[in-house]
Amino acid sequence: MKFIDEFRDGQVAAGLAAAIRQEVVPERRYHFMEFCGGHTHAISRYGISDLLPSSVKMIHGPGCPVCVLPIGRVDQAIRLALEQNVMLCTYGDCLRVPASESLSLLRAKARGGDIRMVYSSADAVALAQKHPDKQVVFFAIGFETTTPPTAVAIKQAAALGLKNFSVLCCHVLTPSAISSILESPEVRQWGTVPLDGFIGPAHVSTIIGSRPYEFFAQEYRKPVVIAGFEPLDVMQAVRMLIRQVNEGRAEVENEFSRAVSRDGNKKAQALVADVFELRKSFEWRGLNVLPYSALCIRQAFAAFDAERRFAIAYQPVADHKACECGAILRGVKRPQDCKLFGNVCTPENPIGSCMVSSEGACAAHYTYGRYKDV
Repeated sequence: MKFIDEFRDGQVAAGLAAAIRQEVVPERRYHFMEFCGGHTHAISRYGISDLLPSSVKMIHGPGCPVCVLPIGRVDQAIRLALEQNVMLCTYGDCLRVPASESLSLLRAKARGGDIRMVYSSADAVALAQKHPDKQVVFFAIGFETTTPPTAVAIKQAAALGLKNFSVLCCHVLTPSAISSILESPEVRQWGTVPLDGFIGPAHVSTIIGSRPYEFFAQEYRKPVVIAGFEPLDVMQAVRMLIRQVNEGRAEVENEFSRAVSRDGNKKAQALVADVFELRKSFEWRGLNVLPYSALCIRQAFAAFDAERRFAIAYQPVADHKACECGAILRGVKRPQDCKLFGNVCTPENPIGSCMVSSEGACAAHYTYGRYKDV
């Protein structure tokens, strides 16, 4: 299949690995953070770390949208389903994220909540049309990739005159998370994150383009290479980062040029800007409260804002004391460093969100056996 098979060629991968070994400076160590959960899974699935020299370390970043969602936001969704008697619709990854009082959306469903998995925001709009006597709330999460479809759903509901559809908006912004890590590389309770460069996210960059990352290269002197999800994409991005570090450059380079441009998808950006505006603050798991790091629904579409319609206040909740999701999301620790990983916490019985999502670092390490070096 074009753009897939040729990016999984084993012989080419071996050649790239040899080229990387030749380009690394023996006395130097390289630390690169892959920001996207899709990259984390590609690295684990294809054993990319095993092909890299020992001096090149890959660090997992907060690029999993389900993982960075704090417990309090999941609690909001559960309260809507159990106390407000709404039909709550969301993506499958959200259903098993642990919340307060040993609950999750899936367990809330078992208690009688009308909670449904949907494949798209359009499915939630369709359910609102089908059940005019029921309040339908779409629990919207994700980075810039999933924000345009939510905007489309809100506009469609407005055009249809739906009075029973609203959105619990938890969309967050990638550049804000990168800024947080660069501005606070040292975390008192966890340690310091060594960073020499970033592998920029793929899907997010198709929307926002490569331009937003130029600030990090210019102001923080950290190179960024946007990469696709296939193993050869990631390896080529690592090679490009090594070259920049060796040459003392800090630029934004686009390995994923077959899908990403400098300006991104302007139509999608305009759609998002029409429906959403910046939140003054938003709590992230592992990154604490970040200013202007998330989106909320504009006043013009306030009728479709579930937080306003049902007056559900956000209440912060501390993570499980033994769970290291926060440190893993910041890149300070690896999944193997968590005492719960692989014994108490498994995909069947997740304690933290990093073990739940298909993009979570813990799920990647467990699924592909990367925990066996413990």
